[in-house]
Amino acid sequence: MLDSLLGFLSTGLLDWSGWKIFFFTLAVTHVTIAAVTIYLHRCQAHRALDVHPIVAHFFRLWLWMTTGMITSEWAAIHRKHHAKCETPEDPHSPQTRGLWKVLAEGAELYRAEAKNEETLRKFSHGTPNDWIENHVYKRFPILGISMMMIIDIALFGAIGLTVWAVQMVWIPFWAAGVVNGLGHYWGYRNFNCADASTNLLPWGIIIGGEELHNNHHTYATSAKLSNKWYEFDIGWLYIRTLSFVGLAKVKKIAPTPKLSKVKAACDDDTLQAVLSNRYEVMARYAKTFKRAYGEELARFKEKRQHGEYQLFRGARKWLHHDEASLQEPQKQQLGEIFAHSNAVKTYYELRRELAGIWDRSNASREQLLGQLQNWCHRAEQSGIHALQEFATRLRRYA
Repeated sequence: MLDSLLGFLSTGLLDWSGWKIFFFTLAVTHVTIAAVTIYLHRCQAHRALDVHPIVAHFFRLWLWMTTGMITSEWAAIHRKHHAKCETPEDPHSPQTRGLWKVLAEGAELYRAEAKNEETLRKFSHGTPNDWIENHVYKRFPILGISMMMIIDIALFGAIGLTVWAVQMVWIPFWAAGVVNGLGHYWGYRNFNCADASTNLLPWGIIIGGEELHNNHHTYATSAKLSNKWYEFDIGWLYIRTLSFVGLAKVKKIAPTPKLSKVKAACDDDTLQAVLSNRYEVMARYAKTFKRAYGEELARFKEKRQHGEYQLFRGARKWLHHDEASLQEPQKQQLGEIFAHSNAVKTYYELRRELAGIWDRSNASREQLLGQLQNWCHRAEQSGIHALQEFATRLRRYA
């Protein structure tokens, strides 16, 4: 009897090698990642897609067994994160709570916010509220992960405890820690959205596409997180596969700029296209601005104007930020920069005016169209070739 028990604990039912168990662990944790990004995040929290009830019930069961998380709690906390992003009310912002706090205690921050009845009441609308949710998943969250532990031990023996432990820490580490922490602290940004979100990597594979966090915060209701041609979102690949077999329906993705022939002037269609693609417009303008700034740096260096060169070189890390986010010494430095370069001053002023067009929520469409037409006219009359090209392209948005 004892020998049989020891033999079972050493091999389990499958008697797999260490490599097979390793790849099994990677596979099941990836299923958990897919469940979080496709179902909890894109489907439930942001309503970017609908999934077939079969898929939804599988994800709910799987997440109950591998994380113990409740759909309504997760969706509510994430929606609050977007609504209160980078403020003291944000449940897990490294900008207000510190990077190490979010990295090391992301799961604790989640559990603490899950106890906030106001958060759940205000942000959990539309999440599952059926019998199995209320009488099984919400009522017995520990039962699910306990069942997963028993299954792992039955399959692999004592090493199954290690497999189970990895499953239990996978989401707290990658989602609660890395995405919520590093995803608002370190990486690259395609778009200058209002928060500090960043893309960790251009290839979203390990965390199911959640690596592309700046893209997501810019277009929160998009089912697709990749935006540039070189970015890859494996979660989107799974969604497209589910859609192909009729198990999912995509409701919204980020707008893709479409260009028509050059118009003599902006019209209503141009205005609508520019407003819809405003983040892409500003990202393209930022590239134009950076290129012009680089040319000014090169000009100062070539003419051996060391003072001007050092002044401009020191400002290139923050000059592309919004003026409201600059510190007082940086604002004072702006005046010095403008005094040495009328081109940079023009770029800066026109960027502020362009961004102001969609910030004027009380303006009528006629007023907004007039402002856009006036902006293009000013850019064309600036005498700066890059700005003239940009204005010409802006008139092609359709």
